Amino acid sequence: MKKLILASAIAALSVSTVQAAPKFYGKVFVTADYVNAEADIKTRLNDNERTDALNDYDENTVQINSHSSRLGIKGSEKLSADTDLIYKLEYGIGVDGDKRDFKSRDTYLGVVNKDFGEFRVGRNSSVLGYVNNVTLTEGYWDNLGNTKLKSENELRALNMLDDSRQSNSIVWIAPKYKDLPLELALQYAADESFENASNGFGASLLFDKGTGFTAGLAYSKDMDINDDINLLNTTDSKKKNKVDYGGNVIRATATADLDKYIEAPVTLGVMYQQADYDFAGAKKEKGLVVSGEMDLKNFAKPASVYLQYNKTDNLNGFSNSNSDQVVLGGKYKFKKDITAHAYIGRNLADYVAVSKINKINKKGEEKFERYDMINSDIDVFAFGGGLEYKF
Repeated sequence: MKKLILASAIAALSVSTVQAAPKFYGKVFVTADYVNAEADIKTRLNDNERTDALNDYDENTVQINSHSSRLGIKGSEKLSADTDLIYKLEYGIGVDGDKRDFKSRDTYLGVVNKDFGEFRVGRNSSVLGYVNNVTLTEGYWDNLGNTKLKSENELRALNMLDDSRQSNSIVWIAPKYKDLPLELALQYAADESFENASNGFGASLLFDKGTGFTAGLAYSKDMDINDDINLLNTTDSKKKNKVDYGGNVIRATATADLDKYIEAPVTLGVMYQQADYDFAGAKKEKGLVVSGEMDLKNFAKPASVYLQYNKTDNLNGFSNSNSDQVVLGGKYKFKKDITAHAYIGRNLADYVAVSKINKINKKGEEKFERYDMINSDIDVFAFGGGLEYKF
């Protein structure tokens, strides 16, 4: 009897040890990309509407890029028969060496209960991303969220607003109710500043019955739009004047796996998004993504080819600031954890930004004079490929 009790205790201790052991994981994704970027940058003076050319760019380069490479630790621990403690610490890394410090990704501590659902507290992805199973682009063209240029000398392909991670946030994921094919998530993001604090919130609902069709709807307020407009000061290029703003975003998605209906190995997806910025004179940014992916049956390993089109009107809330993007790509899985990527695409954008013009008076003091609009016709063409390794 004593031996049986001892054996049971050892077995229980072993189970507890296994449950307490965290899982170390990561991803390394590196590509080589040829990029040709052209731009014709002009300024429109508000006083007399005269247009002068500032700069023309035509640059060709080969880049070595790291895309969403990361390291992380996650796990769970039993608190009771029905409740588990969960945790995750994930940090982005730049394998190409451009960014040598760790960047916080999803990092949270929480609990999950079969009756009350799952709570995550910390830095969490926006619930807008919970309904995005439409975008397929990888590597260089994984650029959803590049709505504006960091500077006139750093040209890049521009696209619609993307969901973002929220610090100081709480996410609640509702438990499954019987066989109802709905996934509900709510989020609150605290603004801990003492001046002009603006707390954010969001919600998402995904319908997935497992029949090959999904539909999603999500909304966020003062979370994903919680940024600043860079106003370049032309009297001193090192100075930047920032104007904080917020706003709300609504996103709707739908996907269909045609193989479930007509025996065609194709999955189609569509996403529509509208972003309403709060700053004065802002227009609603309207984004559309249409994608399709087809499995290739004639390869020894799992392979697929995809095509994706992105269209955005009123980029970053500015009227007449638009972009169109089309990307063709493919994937080939050597193993479950090793995938090869290849892609080619083009982005055409009419970009509008704000320039702050200051005037120096007789006393040598800098005084505000006016705001001007900087217009850029941007053309970015790129192709490349690389390897992705998950562990």
